[in-house]
Amino acid sequence: MKKLTTIFSLILLVAFATSCKNEKSLQSYLVDSSAKEGFMTGDLPVGSMLTAKADVSDEVKETIKSIKKINVAFLQKTADNDTAYETEKAKLKSIFADNDTYKTLMSMKMKGMNVKLYYSGDTESIDEVIAFGYGKEAGVGVARLLGENMNPAKIIEMMNSVNVDGNGSSIKQFAKMFNVK
Repeated sequence: MKKLTTIFSLILLVAFATSCKNEKSLQSYLVDSSAKEGFMTGDLPVGSMLTAKADVSDEVKETIKSIKKINVAFLQKTADNDTAYETEKAKLKSIFADNDTYKTLMSMKMKGMNVKLYYSGDTESIDEVIAFGYGKEAGVGVARLLGENMNPAKIIEMMNSVNVDGNGSSIKQFAKMFNVK
């Protein structure tokens, strides 16, 4: 009977060990980044961003209302963090390359930045949009927009209206809303 208990315990231990996956996920990346030095991270409830006096079109306001929350992790590029920049860029590229959940929405290059937009959900009703970008002047980062029934065309239109400059001043202004570690 003792042999049977030992064998059964060993089988359960092996089954338990193999069932634990060590997959890379965007969620774990966002959580891990919040503890790293040099990262700007934060969770932003979108409702707090939109005011009645907001200087945006009604279409942009409707698009923003479909977004419930934004998670951001960004490492600004400096002369001292070349290795960290390359490491974080490789981690994010790997997360999206190895993940079937996210489908490519669009890719673009602008002002020294490479930006890729991914989504999850149905093409007519998106639940999550991810913007992953990197550039040697600005840095590397990811923003995840969580919402309900987001319209992909409207999201792209809104993203195209964002002014990103190569020297990072718009990123610095945006970072004031978040904790800088």
